[in-house]
Amino acid sequence: MTAQPLRRPEPSAIEDRIAARGLYLPAPVRMPAETAMPFAWARCHRDRIYVSGHGPQAPDGSAAGPFGRVGIEVSPDEARHAARLAMLAVLGTLKRELGDLGRIAAWLRIESFVLSAPGFDRTTGIVGAASELVLDLFGPDIGRHARTAVGVVATPLNSPVVIAAEVALHA
Repeated sequence: MTAQPLRRPEPSAIEDRIAARGLYLPAPVRMPAETAMPFAWARCHRDRIYVSGHGPQAPDGSAAGPFGRVGIEVSPDEARHAARLAMLAVLGTLKRELGDLGRIAAWLRIESFVLSAPGFDRTTGIVGAASELVLDLFGPDIGRHARTAVGVVATPLNSPVVIAAEVALHA
């Protein structure tokens, strides 16, 4: 069987899918004034973009709750919702960097960190919500990705989920 070339979505098709699902791409991250950020939210090098870790964001770019450890202050369902919001934040940064999400040729890797209560071991199910969103918006050819989902004892701003990514661009 011969590998089929990846099909590039029409310009703005991804943004149309986001809007059709009642979702939003948030404004740029609004961090507390005392927080130093000596890094780029996204770094493009050749045909790759590396996206820094993003937590869930409200439409205005501010951090979105709930906040706290999954399995104590945050339920698994709330954490799944937070994972989707964090992925939308990643997509918002990619949109600002690229101008058009249709320039993405492939999702290569998603790294995720779940603020977990001691003994909470269902991080894969939490981050599955972010993976499902990527697959829904981009389809299996472009959206299929490798993934890491680990539990951690601390995250920036006490976010229940933080997501970073690597994507490849069309030449």
